[in-house]
Amino acid sequence: MVQEKTDGIDKDMVPLSNQHNRPALSWELKIKKRRITVPPCLGKYRPVVGQCCHQCTPDSLRKRFGQNSLLGFHNILDVNETQTRYRGWLVRRVCCALFVRGCKVYASPATNRLERVLQSNRVKDVLAAEHEAPEGQDSQGQLKLLSPFLPTIKTCISPGFLRFVGWVMLKMFSSLFDSIQVNLNHLPDLHRVSQEGSLLVYVYVRQSVVDCALIPLVLFCHNLRVPYTVCPLQVYSSPLRSILQKVGVVLLPPSASTEQEAEADRLYSPVMTSLVRELLHEGQAISVGVSSESGQGGQWLARIRQLIKEGHVPDVCLVPVGISYDCLPKTSIQVGLRTVFQWLLSFFWRRPEGCVRIHLSQPFSLKEMCDSGRCRVDEWLPLQDLLLPVILNNRSDTVFGRRRMLWLLTSSHYASELDELTPTERDLSIAIILHLIFSATSCKAVMSTSLVSSLLLYKHHKGVSASVLCRDVAWLTEELLFRNKDVGFGGSLPQVVHYSLSLLAPHLVIGAVPSRKDLFIVPRPSLDASLHLALQAQIVTHTFISEAVGACAVSAMLCEVAVSGVGSGGRNDSMDGVEVGGDTDFDVVLCQSELTERALQLCHLLPPGFMPPCQSSQSFAQDAIDSLVRCGILIMEEIPRDVPICDFWKKEGTMTWTTSDDPYHSDSDCDEQDLRSYKRKSLAYVYTVLFTFFFLFYQTTLLLPVPLCRCPQLSLHKFTWGGLSKQISQPSLCPEMLFFLCSMLAGHLRALCWTTTALDLIDSPLPETEFVAQIHSHLCDTAKKKKQHYESCSEEAVHTAVRTLIDLGVLSEERQKDGVFLGVSPLFQSPENRQKLQLFIKQYLYN
Repeated sequence: MVQEKTDGIDKDMVPLSNQHNRPALSWELKIKKRRITVPPCLGKYRPVVGQCCHQCTPDSLRKRFGQNSLLGFHNILDVNETQTRYRGWLVRRVCCALFVRGCKVYASPATNRLERVLQSNRVKDVLAAEHEAPEGQDSQGQLKLLSPFLPTIKTCISPGFLRFVGWVMLKMFSSLFDSIQVNLNHLPDLHRVSQEGSLLVYVYVRQSVVDCALIPLVLFCHNLRVPYTVCPLQVYSSPLRSILQKVGVVLLPPSASTEQEAEADRLYSPVMTSLVRELLHEGQAISVGVSSESGQGGQWLARIRQLIKEGHVPDVCLVPVGISYDCLPKTSIQVGLRTVFQWLLSFFWRRPEGCVRIHLSQPFSLKEMCDSGRCRVDEWLPLQDLLLPVILNNRSDTVFGRRRMLWLLTSSHYASELDELTPTERDLSIAIILHLIFSATSCKAVMSTSLVSSLLLYKHHKGVSASVLCRDVAWLTEELLFRNKDVGFGGSLPQVVHYSLSLLAPHLVIGAVPSRKDLFIVPRPSLDASLHLALQAQIVTHTFISEAVGACAVSAMLCEVAVSGVGSGGRNDSMDGVEVGGDTDFDVVLCQSELTERALQLCHLLPPGFMPPCQSSQSFAQDAIDSLVRCGILIMEEIPRDVPICDFWKKEGTMTWTTSDDPYHSDSDCDEQDLRSYKRKSLAYVYTVLFTFFFLFYQTTLLLPVPLCRCPQLSLHKFTWGGLSKQISQPSLCPEMLFFLCSMLAGHLRALCWTTTALDLIDSPLPETEFVAQIHSHLCDTAKKKKQHYESCSEEAVHTAVRTLIDLGVLSEERQKDGVFLGVSPLFQSPENRQKLQLFIKQYLYN
């Protein structure tokens, strides 16, 4: 996997004047070798990922109970003679062709499918509205209207074409990747469900066009039914379209370049819904990709659920699929025959780079999730109702609920059919989409490049030595495994870091420091480098999202402490009676209810797919604060009382006499709420943190004159800085851990701030595409002017920020004949209201 002194690193080395007299640099210098193939904190077993949701689908989870045998991984690119029925020298040369020939193929001819689609009531109603022809000419007129969709309806799976394309993809991916590792743990479940006749729908989060090819190839190599794959890209080459449609690829119509254009056609949605119904009637599997940025692809899941509700399909089994790349392949939105030939020619002289890890999750019943009522959507509210009272009116109480994201479905023409649904049914469809996005992302393995990218981007953006980076890689690996997150790498610590840096070398500056024999790594201060590192680090942010939300809430309140001067004095009354030499006891006291409130408000600003869909927002906010206690950033300590909290005799009222006619009789004295505190005895330590936050927020002119404890009648928790949890070997100090966690959400929050600032510079209303383009240009110009924070300029960050401002009521949508126009709403045309919004978002930015 790793080669010593790869060219990717050597070419970025900073030359020294006396470098020819110095000994060669060694990766193992001053670095103790350590194997991290076996999870250090979980014994000899890997984390089990991809299980069903215990809340929404307990029955599906129960079928797998007691059968979690770890089967390991299979590299589908490692094809040898043992996978064939033959042996010998010649067999080893053609073993790939023999293996493909021996794989089981489920043929799927498209006989009479067109007639069945024409008989659909959906298609009949739309055709009747679109075409009014004399008697006897209806069938010809209908076929004329459906002519753009006829090749899509006739999509089939030909065994001969499938074997040939499978052989080509194995050869192509062998030149593109070092290996494609497939987790075998849930493959027996897929075989069992397939033999029982259940319908399978594979769902993945879109990252590249390679995703569409990997899932059918994996299933083909393991003798499972190859699904009909929904491809969101446009293919203009007629020969290539013909080949793809004979291996089950559902393509966009030639007249539409994007999914939005295809959905704008009134015939597209009814025809596709009828096509999905016929495919499921035939017993076929389907593969769908969902975009966490725009929600595209979710309409296919909504169509499947609508078919189940109408009784056309009894049930389907959903299978989230997590795909992780060491290096994400760059692909174009539009694919032509010339592009394919260029790919094939480049593979002959290209070296394979990076590995792929694929996790197929445990299948679960869609009908069970919908009909059982366990997937609750009764608290979904518009974002305006959740945050506007807090932002504009400075209310102390927060409206409890979950953000409603209607744009996950209404961005397409399919919304016309959803208009007939009740709000609860519409929210349930959105909840299913969010659930699958979260499940597919959760079962993705963290690759070594993702781990190193997150450290370089969020913790060591000013540079780090190789020895310190290796130490932090070991620590972060243990943290990931402790959170039941699988990793997609193994080997000794220097090998893992060396391999990751060799893949990330184009985006790094790697040099030698003259004073010591150690490498120094710095991320390149460029837009492409920062975006690449941020894209790789997203899976780490998803893993630490609870801690990141809690850390941003703590930073918001610490800013308040630093600016308002609360806690600027010291306290000598040590609670435990132990006095640290030379230091005065000092506490930073934060109200627990307000801290949870800040975390709850931040939850509503998160992009889709980060929060667990089965958990309420207030529960997630409370878990975010509790997670900081578990990892040691906050330390809990009880406040001294006259009666100890552990005095159960007093609390239960066993020795307390009360009158029988007392209308306020209580069996216990537990009505008084307990007080707890979190304490750290280091005056210089806390002063350093406070002055750091004061300096950072003074530069942003953030002043929050809100009192620290607004609700003294509630129980107070006192939070301060603490050491690290004993079971986790964190090498750095606690402020570094807090800054590391805050940096994970800084890119998204900064994009929101900059987008709000750009509203003063844009003449609106504008078409949606032009409006987003101008916002993107403003964000890029701002980052180039500051020469930092390029990770806030990605297209995904821009689309997410614009969509959040629309949901918040800052931007208004006007649907016209020419498309959707965006403009600033009358409420936020006031500079004062926009300033309040910026201050609300900036409070969570520590820098």
